[in-house]
Amino acid sequence: MTLLDFRLTESNTIPLDSLAFHVGDTPLLPLRRVTLGLSPRVKVFAKAEWFNPGGSVKDRPALNIIQTAIINGDLNNHKRLLDSTSGNMGISYATFGAALGIPVTLALPANASPERISILKALGAELVLTDP
Repeated sequence: MTLLDFRLTESNTIPLDSLAFHVGDTPLLPLRRVTLGLSPRVKVFAKAEWFNPGGSVKDRPALNIIQTAIINGDLNNHKRLLDSTSGNMGISYATFGAALGIPVTLALPANASPERISILKALGAELVLTDP
């Protein structure tokens, strides 16, 4: 069983396969100016991880963690995903939690940026602000 085959609910949720399909397989962008003056055989590329649904490389491990927990029976829409984060992993958890109908609670430093807090709340995450 893969996450692409898995459904937590039948209605009113974003099918996770529409998101999971877009995690990874991000484009490689050539950085030609970096190699100016070097042998034409030298090539440098940047991985465009912002093409992931949550806009971050953290979508890969978040999806894997959630997929593994679901397949092992440790996570479903009657349980809560709880983690501490100050960064993009929380946004990834919140993105996939929203897609699957899994409640997400994140412990976040109180000095996190207002933008990050707004994004997490918009994705439905419950936030516990902690003393930085």
